[in-house]
Amino acid sequence: MRILHTSDWHLGQHFIGKSRAAEHAAFLRWLITQVNEHLIDAIIVAGDVFDTVTPPSYARELYNQFIVELQPSGCQLIVLGGNHDSPAVLAESKQLLAQLHTQVIPATAAELEQQLLILPDRSGKAACLLAAVPFLRPRDLLQSQAGQTGQQKQQDLQQAIADHYQQLFALAQQYNQQHQLQLPIVMTGHLTTVGVSQSESVRDIYIGTLEAFSASRFPAADYIALGHIHQAQQLNSSTDIRYSGSPIALSFDEASQQKQAWLIEFAEQQKTVSSLPIPCFQPLVSIKTDLTSLPALLKPQLAKLAKNQSLWLEVVINSSDGYLTDLQPRVEQLLSDLPVELLRLRRDRSQTGASLQQLTQTSLAELAPADVWQARLADEVLTVEQAQQLTKLHQQVLAKVLDADPPGSPATQGEHR
Repeated sequence: MRILHTSDWHLGQHFIGKSRAAEHAAFLRWLITQVNEHLIDAIIVAGDVFDTVTPPSYARELYNQFIVELQPSGCQLIVLGGNHDSPAVLAESKQLLAQLHTQVIPATAAELEQQLLILPDRSGKAACLLAAVPFLRPRDLLQSQAGQTGQQKQQDLQQAIADHYQQLFALAQQYNQQHQLQLPIVMTGHLTTVGVSQSESVRDIYIGTLEAFSASRFPAADYIALGHIHQAQQLNSSTDIRYSGSPIALSFDEASQQKQAWLIEFAEQQKTVSSLPIPCFQPLVSIKTDLTSLPALLKPQLAKLAKNQSLWLEVVINSSDGYLTDLQPRVEQLLSDLPVELLRLRRDRSQTGASLQQLTQTSLAELAPADVWQARLADEVLTVEQAQQLTKLHQQVLAKVLDADPPGSPATQGEHR
């Protein structure tokens, strides 16, 4: 039994104004190739198949077309809902996709047994038990109780998640016992665990209630396939717990990562796990430098480009040139004849403009929204006209927020700043 563990496709993502449609289409073609070359029996997508709860039509088309093109291989597809996914959007085609070797678990099921899937191998023989756990929303597991402290809510949520996993694992063990089988048990999840490496594109998903779920609280499954963290990694745990990461870089700080999927093979009571490196379909890089050094630092990056490729670039200018008021045109001039698209230019905040750094030492209660806005604006490379336009928009939005909240509400007291 061969299973490919992937996650965090984020179909429909726009990256600083750029569509990722071409990259995602290339990734899905690569995935079909891997299925055929490695005779993969099942693909697990451990959450965040889409980037937003209302994915654009082309993202849905990519998703549906992939499922159609997967059919001749006989490979099964299991899609788990993530925190970016809308359970309703995933559920709307669930019954139809079930006829196309695709099982969708948008959210926790009404009956826990519905989350226990029996995966056959290519001969049709039961070969694996999949305890399919999607993104667990607090409202799916707990009833709110008045008077609880934040710590109590966190403890209750931790326990509820642990109970959900343990009960589902017990069902899988019970199935093996009843049928006198020793099928491997694979579990999934979409959450943050303790001690993992994150990137700037990962959003906290249990703000105020659960920062991370301890790996020690997972059951002793044969393999636990996780999503949500975009960097592939294996947890330091007695149980084999892994994140597959996202198939493409979703932020500049992921640009240097080798993206991959995990290939798990069960044969004769033995398990092997190997990495399948995913090609980079769109080069991107962040360079921290001064103006003089920028061309030389770009050279090795440009040498890697294939014919007709362009490099998506972030430039972070350090303190030696960060004071310049005409920084944008200077950088654009340096890049004018190169196959480069400058997506973001900013000053190094760790060295320039102590504005934000100073504000972090000040309580928000001591500041007006305008103070925070001006401090944030000072760290961006903007023309005077752009700064004025943004400030005007900020004032309009702030006015609407304040008008919507009566005196004494959290917004007017500064808690929303």
